[in-house]
Amino acid sequence: MLKLWFCALALAFAAATMGESLAATTATNATNFTACKSTYALCTTAACTPIAGQKGNLNCPCSVHTGYSAGTKACQPIKHTAAGELIYSRYYPVKAYAVCSNDRPWAWCLDVPCLIDKSDPSKANCTCTVAKNQNPYVIVTSHYNPKTTCTTGIISSATVSGITQISNFIQSKHLIPPFTIKVLNTPPPSPAP
Repeated sequence: MLKLWFCALALAFAAATMGESLAATTATNATNFTACKSTYALCTTAACTPIAGQKGNLNCPCSVHTGYSAGTKACQPIKHTAAGELIYSRYYPVKAYAVCSNDRPWAWCLDVPCLIDKSDPSKANCTCTVAKNQNPYVIVTSHYNPKTTCTTGIISSATVSGITQISNFIQSKHLIPPFTIKVLNTPPPSPAP
């Protein structure tokens, strides 16, 4: 628990000293995206936990990758800080997802600061923010279970429109081979305006 608290504090400090805001917005459009090659954290399947004493912030264990990705900010090199090696979370297209439309909270992780795990450099701890009531949203998975997929845990996610926009953007740059993203369940009807 102390390690988790230290990681959260270190991420908050690192973000503040670099002029970054931990508050994220899920409202993006395709013109705001950038694609580039870098080392980044991929959080599309991260199961997150609340950070004690930091209302609205979550610790999300993500995986570290090097290659092409997309985000709303430009790629940055790994930054060496007193707390450890700092990278940012970015997006790489997923193969499949389930669509959910309940009031379950989920984690918004795009472009947030992450510290690479000192004992396992293939992992990073990212400080994401809680999102809720932004429907429909997606859960990245290869298997849909109607009883648990949209109801269990706080998972890193995005809205359906957000994941569609950023996936179309990165594939339009021809930096990765194109593929079709599989939707595993019948999406619920959109709420009336």
